[in-house]
Amino acid sequence: MSLNLQERILQAAAELFYSQGIRATGVDAIVKAANTTKMSLYKYFSSKDDLILAFLRKRDEDFRVWFVEQVNNKADTPETKLLAIFDVIDEWMAIPEFRGCAFINAAAEFPLEGNPVHQVSAEFYDKFRGYMTGLAKECGSTSPEVLALQLSLLIEGAIVSEQMKRHSGSAVLAKQAAVILINASLLN
Repeated sequence: MSLNLQERILQAAAELFYSQGIRATGVDAIVKAANTTKMSLYKYFSSKDDLILAFLRKRDEDFRVWFVEQVNNKADTPETKLLAIFDVIDEWMAIPEFRGCAFINAAAEFPLEGNPVHQVSAEFYDKFRGYMTGLAKECGSTSPEVLALQLSLLIEGAIVSEQMKRHSGSAVLAKQAAVILINASLLN
């Protein structure tokens, strides 16, 4: 299936933004990678900022669909799904193209909370924690929002740790801590 020009531009931008960084990637590099012109890029995206937001929104949608599918393939109860999250993260971090979390990276490049890039990045993690909160409620956690935040902190820390030092085993260690947190949340 061939991509239309807008999809090709977005895919080229996504690959460059993720591998090289958003600020480090210029429009010239994107149009070259997409084999198009600036005029065509600006026909679909009024500015680089619009392209960045489109990249993050597409990444959000694609990653969440992929992620939930992976978790569901590994586990069938809410409690085992909470733990399977760490297995999926571990497998994702093991791919050679792993460069950290696109949303953590974007928030670091655009640190002001009012910046739309920062806001879209924060929204991704709000949705991610919402997913985990739902699972925590289903497994009978006494404080599902707190458990989801704790697990999210473990995951975000594991991702950054792996980005800083490849093959660190951070997801395995985070999963060990998650077992303790989940068990404590179910006992209270």
